[in-house]
Amino acid sequence: MRRGSVGGRSRGHTLIELMVATALGLFVVAMIASLYHTVRQFYAASADTALMREAGMTSLLLMSEQIQMAGFVPPGLPALSGDIAPGLFGCTSGHPVETAGGLRCERDASGSDGIVIRYVDDAVATWPTEAGQTTDCLGQGIGRAGEPVVVSNRFFVGTSRDGGTPELYCEGNGGLARQPAVAGVERLAFRYWIRGAARAVRADAVAPNDWQHVTAVDICVRVRGRRTAARGQPVDCDPMATRYFDGLARQVFRRRVAIRNHEQAGR
Repeated sequence: MRRGSVGGRSRGHTLIELMVATALGLFVVAMIASLYHTVRQFYAASADTALMREAGMTSLLLMSEQIQMAGFVPPGLPALSGDIAPGLFGCTSGHPVETAGGLRCERDASGSDGIVIRYVDDAVATWPTEAGQTTDCLGQGIGRAGEPVVVSNRFFVGTSRDGGTPELYCEGNGGLARQPAVAGVERLAFRYWIRGAARAVRADAVAPNDWQHVTAVDICVRVRGRRTAARGQPVDCDPMATRYFDGLARQVFRRRVAIRNHEQAGR
């Protein structure tokens, strides 16, 4: 009787220990799974943030380099000045197009601004092709090798044909149609500083004769990510922030670029 009692007690303690060990094991597994999920989500969010930052900074760099060239004419070629006037032209909620009558704006349903930059290249200020030709913003050769040529580059936001991804587009005068430059760019906004003005203004507030007197451009790029973010996240280029309910993260990048070749630069 005494042995059976001891054996029963031993078996009872073993069962309880097994249940406790199983519960602890499940708890540890659940904690590891939760930690793995958290780390994975953090990594994905960090990667998405890095991609947005790369897209925003690349866009600013690409457009800044071009805007700095606006209105440039190589020394000794003043006759070409008329071919690039104005060296800078923008559109509010639209993108610029060149017609026989000059530059005009076409409405953009997305509300994004557009800009065109024109300058004369001397095969030194841009990266030439292997044949020595001047290139536009797409790297497409223009004109004959070694000869000064007028470059006209237009930047605007469009939507890709596959999946509807917003992208920054560039359309040069190298013979190619518009081409995507940076993926994820959802909106462009430009403000222009006119010589003597107290504040920057939108393109629709710039008089036709004042484009030659623009001394700097404020660029704002809004980039859309692929991951979810806080609902109703207010991120936009305008002072009155817009709330979005698609759950996607967004970032805004800004830069002010001085115009080196505006009409009064040398006076």
